[in-house]
Amino acid sequence: MNRLLMWAGLLLVCLLAAAGFYAWSKATPYDEVIDRGPSPEAQANPYLAAEHFLRKQGLPVDHAFGLDRLADLPSEHHSLLLLTERSNMSPRQVEQLLDWTRSGGHLLVVAEALWDEETGKSGDLLLDRLQIRQVLSDEPEEPAPARKEKTPDLTRLYIDNETAPAYFGFDTAFNLTDPKHLAQFSANSARSSHLMQLDLGQGRVTVITDSDLWKTANIGKHDNAWLLWYLTQGTAVTLLANGDVDDLFSLLLRYFPQALVALTALIALALWHAGMRQGPIQAPAPKARRQLQEHLKASADFLLRRNGQRTLVQALQRDILRAARRRHPGFEHLDDAQQWQVLEHLTHQPSHVISQALGPLPEKRLSSADFSRQVACLQTLRNAL
Repeated sequence: MNRLLMWAGLLLVCLLAAAGFYAWSKATPYDEVIDRGPSPEAQANPYLAAEHFLRKQGLPVDHAFGLDRLADLPSEHHSLLLLTERSNMSPRQVEQLLDWTRSGGHLLVVAEALWDEETGKSGDLLLDRLQIRQVLSDEPEEPAPARKEKTPDLTRLYIDNETAPAYFGFDTAFNLTDPKHLAQFSANSARSSHLMQLDLGQGRVTVITDSDLWKTANIGKHDNAWLLWYLTQGTAVTLLANGDVDDLFSLLLRYFPQALVALTALIALALWHAGMRQGPIQAPAPKARRQLQEHLKASADFLLRRNGQRTLVQALQRDILRAARRRHPGFEHLDDAQQWQVLEHLTHQPSHVISQALGPLPEKRLSSADFSRQVACLQTLRNAL
């Protein structure tokens, strides 16, 4: 029996070995690349590819998370790229940026707002100080047959000693204008200008309509990457990654901390005063009380809170009408004026008391005094019947 099991096991091993050899001989090795999407670093920084490109060109690249960095940022041989939203920039920060540029820095900024002819400004403090305006491009709508395969309207820049221009993928919906003729050079598409550079003191300012051409998805297209290198060549680059840190609360906390502390204390005192009791604290009633009058008063207060004034008054009015029907057959078939005359005869009460007691209640809640008078009139009528 043991010998039989041994031969059976040996046969099974041989079969498995043969099957494995056959599968190995038929298997074809191949390489598979699994795309797991962009890394968290790339998702958080749309200009990550641009930073890697500049570093490969030998340019040092650094990040700044606020304009406070200007205090220790050298201006000579340095480029500051403001590629993010900066609507909260204060006039003092604008002056600080311009002073940094005048001392030899290179400032690259994206135009954020459109020029308003009525107000004579755009709302972009930095752009208005540079006297560069951004407007919408005047591109006439083409007829339907011409819309088949439109080639992109690329922005061109002509370089000295170069026969062919460089091409860039700016958004052609916007156009930069230079009414004071301050720009040293510009880059233009067919109908619009998308890049202007002007001198400012010992430094220079570059204004562009948009920075999407340097984001990860577009920097490899056309000559977009070359333009970024051309504008920053020979300088250290600082990219302002978050220009939205100097909001109102941050400025108050930085320059007026004592005022914030005083305001917080004032609010706390106001809340404490509003929460104070008015008058002395009422001592709790002894638990041994069992007066019927107090139980009746508590029950009445409960019904008033639960059902409201209208329900209690209408219950008394129905009680009076039921008593009147018992005293005067056919009372329910009379109109209101006749019913009030019958009640005046039965109760010997004046007509104004009856009309006040049985008249409809106003929509507005009665005051405590008016409600007490209404109930007193009703009780007088009920007792008289």
